[in-house]
Amino acid sequence: MTGRAGRTPGGARVERAAAAGAPGRSPGRGPGSAPGRRPGGPAAGGRTVPPVVLALRRLPAPRLTGLGTGLFASAVMLAVGFLDLLLLDGSPVAYGLLFLPVSALTALWVRTADLVTAPIAVPIAFAVGVLPIAGGTGGLGGQAMAVVTALAVHAGWLYGGTLVAGLIASVRKVRDMGRRQQRTRTATGTSRVVGTVGAVGTAGAADPVAKATKAAKTAKAAKAR
Repeated sequence: MTGRAGRTPGGARVERAAAAGAPGRSPGRGPGSAPGRRPGGPAAGGRTVPPVVLALRRLPAPRLTGLGTGLFASAVMLAVGFLDLLLLDGSPVAYGLLFLPVSALTALWVRTADLVTAPIAVPIAFAVGVLPIAGGTGGLGGQAMAVVTALAVHAGWLYGGTLVAGLIASVRKVRDMGRRQQRTRTATGTSRVVGTVGAVGTAGAADPVAKATKAAKTAKAAKAR
């Protein structure tokens, strides 16, 4: 009798329910553990990012215009040509191997609005960089013929770098189109929800007015009688 004094009806059940369902606790989870995380594992629903992707994300990501892309690629390949001439005596293999990453960076760093300029700027940069290692003699005509010959002989590297730039630019363009469609769908869904809520609110606000008008008419009819 003494232990039950001071309790209201149903108080014991309320206390038992509160003890069983304490907030922030769940069965099998210790105190202080964060919800949505597994002990010693990543967050729930999270994906493990490959190290290569993380390394690429740490690289700088400037956004070059179309003219800036052409100047960047041409300047870099011209420097590569001079370095190749000084260090490797104009090795075409080294020049071609270095041309591939320059083509990839050109397509990665151009801004989205000028993606089409990347596959165009890359072959021009290749021709500009060939000038130091072409080995032409006999004035301007001989130099021009040497450049044309070098472009014809090393056309495989030229096509490979242009293909790399074109593929990267195409992937970026497709991803940009997907993001635009997603934003359009999100904006359309938001506008529909806002319109529905506004229509419901207008209808709810009009109901009291209609009821008041109907009550006033009924009162007037009663007084007229």
